[in-house]
Amino acid sequence: MAQNTMTEKDAFLQAFEREFQTTLKVLKAYPPAKSELKPAEKSKPARELAWMLVLNQMVLVPTLEGKLEPGSLPPAPKDWSDLVAALEKAHRETTARLQGATDAELNGVIPIPTGPKQMGQMRIGDALWFFLNDTIHHRGQFSIYLRMAGGKLPSIYGPTADEPWF
Repeated sequence: MAQNTMTEKDAFLQAFEREFQTTLKVLKAYPPAKSELKPAEKSKPARELAWMLVLNQMVLVPTLEGKLEPGSLPPAPKDWSDLVAALEKAHRETTARLQGATDAELNGVIPIPTGPKQMGQMRIGDALWFFLNDTIHHRGQFSIYLRMAGGKLPSIYGPTADEPWF
């Protein structure tokens, strides 16, 4: 019996693409006129939280190259359409770079924030998954903003009241 094997890079690229498509669908469902919505005083405005989803696309290239500099990424654009376009552009550029990643790069080690005011070492392949999981986390937060803004929540991992499957 032939065994179907997948490399770590292939598995990551598949998950990265799948999560991007879901994130894009969620951001496009958000009403742009409500981009400054904040559900609580300590919360970021929707536009800034959505920007976290873009930054998590952008941060993978410096991570792969061992050049991650926390706090060095650009601020959120003011216009919602620019934010969505930035997500699409960052995804294209990052996907191209990921496709060329080597096992040696994935197995390299990078200094990375591992807790509040704490740096540690992490294998680069693990850091990529860390940032993808962080995207999923922030997208979950953002789905609450979407509902509060009166948008229709598309299916993420299953049906929603706005997008039932049956």
